[in-house]
Amino acid sequence: MKLEHSYAIDLEWTGNRGSGTSGYKDYGREHVITAEGKHRIEGSADRAFFGDRDRWNPEELLLAALSQCHMLSYLAEAARAGVVVVGYTDAATGVMEQTNDGGGHFTSATLRPLVTIADPAQAELAASLHAPAAAKCFIAASVNFPVHHVPELLTLA
Repeated sequence: MKLEHSYAIDLEWTGNRGSGTSGYKDYGREHVITAEGKHRIEGSADRAFFGDRDRWNPEELLLAALSQCHMLSYLAEAARAGVVVVGYTDAATGVMEQTNDGGGHFTSATLRPLVTIADPAQAELAASLHAPAAAKCFIAASVNFPVHHVPELLTLA
């Protein structure tokens, strides 16, 4: 049985400096992303594309979504397997290639989850859970570039 889930956001461009898009450098890339009942996200373009470096850009948000999705999938796998995770961080990176026509695409992402577990005897099991977590990550399954995983494991004892 397939379940379908729908999502909705609102996006508002806030970068009109008075003359709209009269020239490529004449408008701001600032925008606000909202969803019902959620905090707003202040976005912009990457600084390389005349954006505001203090705001989230789409490339960072894509990488964040990949990282979040893997973490949530991993925690679910750990809970199902009886592995008690007490800490999880990630230092994710991504590579985007710009094309000659001004477009571009991600060529890869690398997640570096650092997982801390309570029981050292479960280290091998905990390490093995990254593969099924990666396979079940909705976001990773939706992109057309490789998402690499370089996990590390710590134990409390």
